[in-house]
Amino acid sequence: MGLFHCPLGAAYYDGDDCIDCGLCYAKTSEEKVEASKKLREFMKEHIARKSTVSKIAVCGKGGSGKTTAVTLLTAAFKEAGYKPVVIDADESNPGLGRMLGVSGQPRALAELFARPDASGKVQEGLLSSREKFFMDAIPPEYVSELDGVRFMLVGKITDPFQGCGCSFAEAAREIVEKLQLKDGEVLILDMEAGVESFGRGVERQADTILVVVEPSFESIVVAERIVQMAQGMGIGRVGAILNKVSSETMATRTTKELEKRSVKVLGVLNYSPELAETAFEGKPVKHGVAVKEAVILINTLLKTAL
Repeated sequence: MGLFHCPLGAAYYDGDDCIDCGLCYAKTSEEKVEASKKLREFMKEHIARKSTVSKIAVCGKGGSGKTTAVTLLTAAFKEAGYKPVVIDADESNPGLGRMLGVSGQPRALAELFARPDASGKVQEGLLSSREKFFMDAIPPEYVSELDGVRFMLVGKITDPFQGCGCSFAEAAREIVEKLQLKDGEVLILDMEAGVESFGRGVERQADTILVVVEPSFESIVVAERIVQMAQGMGIGRVGAILNKVSSETMATRTTKELEKRSVKVLGVLNYSPELAETAFEGKPVKHGVAVKEAVILINTLLKTAL
């Protein structure tokens, strides 16, 4: 299979968990599309849906405001009495820790899992052989904590010729699958832009997918694709967050366009000059009106049935 990662976790073709969808050996785009359809239908029918909100993946088009939304959701969950665990799973954008107010970046979680070295040989990490683990199994140098919020990052591409982010995606998938949360903990992931992570099955074990949508045609189209893929994984709690909305009229128009595509809107984060200035200056996000909007959003989220 090479670098192919089966979304169902089959170790090899026609082995355990294999449903013979053909995705791993599809050569043409048409074959890949048909295999993906078969895989989605199987997962819709067979993957058990989770009834609680505990692992949330925040997705969307690049530039839609995912990182800002994650920061606001983190503050809102904290105000609601939760213990947020925030993971930066975007190998490009470096801003999440800064927006949360964290000083200094923790070490990359990818180091704790199997990964190829410079020669291509696979190196085992501290958590490579663990089937399940809790937060206390993660060494402190990989976790930055501020006011009860724990922040981690999977890894970043920082050098030319460093290669693709496949090892980071694999580590992110293992974290979502294996990290066990205690009462009151909620995992919030800032995912890479677009839909590539779904192709790798990173979000498979999440119970909630939130798609950040700015008022643009491209953002709406990407949201539709993400919702289709999330539902194809058997994830039942999927919805959109409207972001950077300038008026009630624009919120209504964007909502109608999403509803035409069967995308449910869970909440709205209106355009905030204060947030825009904070982002421009590279400062931590302040608790203001936007956090109150996020509190309303998570209350809706917690009440949303599968």
